[in-house]
Amino acid sequence: MGSYHRYELGEVVLQSGLTLRGATLAYQTHGRLDADKSNAILYPTRFCGRHEDNEFLIGSGMALDPARYFIIVPNLLGNGVSSSPSNMPPPFDKARFPKLTIHDNVVMQRRLLVEELGIERLRLAVGWSMGAQQAYQWAALYPDAVERLAAICGTARTSPHNHVFLEGMKAAVTADAAWREGWYESQPRTGLRAMARGWAGWALSQTFYREELYRQLGYSSVEDFLVGFWEGMFLSRDANNMLSLIWTWQHNDISANPLYGGDFEAALGAIKARTVVMPGRTDLYFPPEDSAYEVDRMADAELRTIPSVWGHYAGGPANPEDAAFVNARLAELLAS
Repeated sequence: MGSYHRYELGEVVLQSGLTLRGATLAYQTHGRLDADKSNAILYPTRFCGRHEDNEFLIGSGMALDPARYFIIVPNLLGNGVSSSPSNMPPPFDKARFPKLTIHDNVVMQRRLLVEELGIERLRLAVGWSMGAQQAYQWAALYPDAVERLAAICGTARTSPHNHVFLEGMKAAVTADAAWREGWYESQPRTGLRAMARGWAGWALSQTFYREELYRQLGYSSVEDFLVGFWEGMFLSRDANNMLSLIWTWQHNDISANPLYGGDFEAALGAIKARTVVMPGRTDLYFPPEDSAYEVDRMADAELRTIPSVWGHYAGGPANPEDAAFVNARLAELLAS
């Protein structure tokens, strides 16, 4: 996974009322922090992603250039690197791991930035998918601390349709007899393979498969893609970790906290950051109409739809053309 840092937060009381003991945020940094600490960018990880998976948008001459910016990449709680079901000691390991919200993640990330790194204000909060959920939460929860916001293929609140999709993915894993209510001795591989195949149909568009674009990724057929890419990725992850992240995703809502009391429009309206929202045109999780609703209720936001047939992966590293579109929009935002 490359080098990374660990920030120990001790005992953290969560939104659920439970306490996460020995809470740890794993994070990676790129570049150097300026003396006045004004060049910090937060770029959190996505579902099942780890810090190294964010590197496709970081590099010399790119918008997120380490020669100009100090880029912090915190790992989502539950992803197997930060505190997760797979690495917690009993009694809060495996199926007893506490339910965590995006709000919980962001509050701990705020402590990392302020207490460990001495950063009070971000030049930019940016993320793809669940990374976008975290960036949104940052801008709503700490509106004076975020100058710019970029949400890539992700929304400020999980829609009912998205919630239902995730219910299907959970059911695929938990139907495996090896699941044992999360107390498995070995991974429920049949369930993970089933979830991988279900996920494959949702993550990419109908046109992607019709035009056999999986061949651009080095796969010779649909079955080769399903086994080599999707099953290969999901079998490398822990089932409890994945279900923990799914719960976090399902309960994403920037207004579900004492600050906004469930008033979603108020939470959107409180965001002060100059914002660019980039949904994928064919994203089945976070369709452009959901993003348009949110942009219309923000003070300084612009909708820039990625003109892609790569579905949700329009925001990821798979297609260089889409990555170039995202990079260009980030460069414009940082120059604004």
